[in-house]
Amino acid sequence: MRIKELSEQVGVSTRLLRYYEEQGLLAPLREENGYRSYDEAAVQRVEQIRGLLGAGLTTEIIRDVLPCLAAAACSQYGDPEFVSRITAERDRLRERVTVLTQHLQALDSYVSAVVQAAPSSDAA
Repeated sequence: MRIKELSEQVGVSTRLLRYYEEQGLLAPLREENGYRSYDEAAVQRVEQIRGLLGAGLTTEIIRDVLPCLAAAACSQYGDPEFVSRITAERDRLRERVTVLTQHLQALDSYVSAVVQAAPSSDAA
């Protein structure tokens, strides 16, 4: 499929897909006329990229992690330095989740208190 088709299917701009390519996250085939050609696996890959970016990972980390998401490829990533980097990134995300959970609980408490304190509309 062409870049416009992929863009429409995954809901991201063609510009963003080109950026993913520049960052080494996507590798489309190039046709003789220079057009990018994506296979069906590109849809899942873009969704993975979006999810990992949404989780707070950098494109550099994502570039290293994406190949390992395929179980068969993981065996080549026994490099202790790589494992250390990914472990540190995982720990950073875990801490972020903890802080966000605390913020969410505080907001829940606030909303609950406001709703309970609000005068009933049935009183009139």
